[in-house]
Amino acid sequence: MPMLIADISQMLRITDPLSGALFCEAQHVQSMRMPINRRGMEQALKSDFLRVEVERKFRNYSIRIQIESPNPMNPRFCIVALITTIAISAFSSRGLTLPKDELIALTAKWEGERYPDGRPKVPDDILERMKNVSLEEAWGVLGGAGFRNQFEGDWKIIHPNRPVVGRALTAVYLPSRPDLADRINAVGKAEGRIGGSNSWPIDMLEKGDVYVADSYGKITDGTLIGDNLGNAIYAKSGNGVVFDGSVRDLEGLEKIEGFNAFVRGWDPSAIKDMILGGINVPVRIGHVTVLPGDVVLAKREGVIFIPAYLAETVVVRSEVISLKDEFGHVRLREGKYTPGQIDRRWTQDIKDDFLKWIDAHPDKLKMPKAELESRL
Repeated sequence: MPMLIADISQMLRITDPLSGALFCEAQHVQSMRMPINRRGMEQALKSDFLRVEVERKFRNYSIRIQIESPNPMNPRFCIVALITTIAISAFSSRGLTLPKDELIALTAKWEGERYPDGRPKVPDDILERMKNVSLEEAWGVLGGAGFRNQFEGDWKIIHPNRPVVGRALTAVYLPSRPDLADRINAVGKAEGRIGGSNSWPIDMLEKGDVYVADSYGKITDGTLIGDNLGNAIYAKSGNGVVFDGSVRDLEGLEKIEGFNAFVRGWDPSAIKDMILGGINVPVRIGHVTVLPGDVVLAKREGVIFIPAYLAETVVVRSEVISLKDEFGHVRLREGKYTPGQIDRRWTQDIKDDFLKWIDAHPDKLKMPKAELESRL
C-alpha cells in the first residue's frame, strides 16, 4: 500500500519524477507516516506537516513523489496536490502491466501454479496433450461451460499444418498520439525497458508462451515484427504468435525452424504511428476476449483461446472422445455394432468392450484408467 511519509527537512519541493513538474516548495516539517486511505487523509489534514512522499515500487525501481505545502499552518494544499499528482501519475504508478493482485483476481478460478507476476502457468504436460485436441472438441467443452466467444478464424498462417499451442502473453496496441506516446515511453524508460515499445512484450516471454497482440487489424504500417524480432520471440518462447495485425519479412520468418504466426496479413512497411498500450492485460482478438495465461490452441481452421482453469478439462474430455471415436470406428468396420448403437449412449456391454480394448492398447491412454471409467 502507498504510504504518506513526512519528516523534518529544510527547503523541499513537489516533483513528479517522470514529468519533472514542480508543484511547490516548503521548509520545516514534522515526522509522520501513514497509509493513503480515508483515515490517513483525515489525520494528515489535522497535522502541520509540510512534506509528503508517495512511493511505489515496481520490479527493480521505485517512483517517489514529494509534495510540500507552502503554508506551515495549512497542509490542506499538500493533500490536494497529493491527490492530483497520484491521478496524473496513475499510468506510471500501475506501469504497463496489471499489478499482480489484479491479475490474480482477474483469473481467480485458476488454482494452479502462477508466474511471479500472477499470470496462470498451465503445466507443460497439459500444453503438450493440447496439441492433439481438435478445435471442435475444445469448442464443445467451452460452449458447455458458457464460453461461446472463444473462436476466431480468417487468418493468414506461415505454416498452416503446424499448430501453435501455449500460454498467452497478451499485448494491446493503440493508434499513437504525441502526448500518450511521451507518457508511455517515459514509463517504459522508468521500468528499464529498451528499444521500441513493440519489443517490450518480447522481453517478457517465457518458454511455452504465445505472444498474442491486439493491434486493431492494422496491416500497412502495422507490422509488429519482422524476422529479427521473430527470431527473438522463438529464442525466448520456443513458440509462435497470434496477431490481430500484420508482420513483415515473411521469407525470413519462414526460415525460423519451429516458429509459426497467425496474422491478418503481410506487408513490407515498418511499424508506424502505433504505441503499446499494455502488457498482460485483457485484449480483444476479433470476437474473442483473451486474458493473460489463457491457453492458445491455433490450427489451420482458426484459433481458440481456452481459460486456464478449463485447459485440463478440455484435454481430458477431448482424449476420452477421441478414444471412444477410435474404438467406435474399429468396431463399425468389424461390423460388431451398428451406427445406432455407437452414436447413442452406450450400453454396459459396449462400455465393458471398450475398457477391454483399452487394456489391449495401453499406449493410447493418457490418464489413469479410473478417471476414464468415471467419464464414460
